[in-house]
Amino acid sequence: MTLADRQAARALSGWVFFDRGLIDAASALDAVTGDDALKRLCAAHRYHRRVFMAPPWPEIYVTDGERQHEFEASLVEYQRLATAIPALGYEAVTLPKTSAIARADFVLSTLSCGTI
Repeated sequence: MTLADRQAARALSGWVFFDRGLIDAASALDAVTGDDALKRLCAAHRYHRRVFMAPPWPEIYVTDGERQHEFEASLVEYQRLATAIPALGYEAVTLPKTSAIARADFVLSTLSCGTI
């Protein structure tokens, strides 16, 4: 599904952001199966060199139809991704724990400041 999302995004102009992606899916697969899908898939399908990460934030964490696991599981997943993303050669940028608008401004400012 993430590969199809990436393919569909090619038709779009401007910045395209993925809430979840191939790194998340392959990392989870590796954790469950012990496979090496992460390195294999992510070498063939690269994202922008800078990856924004939202840290676990207990004050706003909720479960819903899309996010069904408990907060403790998000801590494990975040740590797994915080290790995997730099190991794949990406620069991990942690989003500030602030309002959604301020986080969006942070991302756009970071991307427009010429340091990408």
